[in-house]
Amino acid sequence: MTDRELYERAVEAAANAYAPYSNFHVGAALLLRDGRVVTGANVENASYPLGVCAERAALSRAVAEGVKPGEVEAIGITASPCGGCRQWLLEFRLDRVAFMHEGELLVRTPAELVPDSFEL
Repeated sequence: MTDRELYERAVEAAANAYAPYSNFHVGAALLLRDGRVVTGANVENASYPLGVCAERAALSRAVAEGVKPGEVEAIGITASPCGGCRQWLLEFRLDRVAFMHEGELLVRTPAELVPDSFEL
């Protein structure tokens, strides 16, 4: 699956977002190393810090299905990931992150998104 195709799957997932406060619908699509795709969408909450980003929703769903760090090849996201999600992507050891930024599909490694990162 190409990065563009993965991004398109993220666009489809964004349609399922629950974003009544910001109306900013974000979707994410994970490409697992076995070829499966797991999607997620952002879920907002009236208590804003309790919301869940699309990337974390997709990763949490994958973990619930038995996926471990290192088993995710790539992620497509409809927006640039926030700092917290960048740390999650780094910890799950993805090869690449594809996201739309200013009308261009960018592809980066998690290490490029979190320079001088913290790891245990």
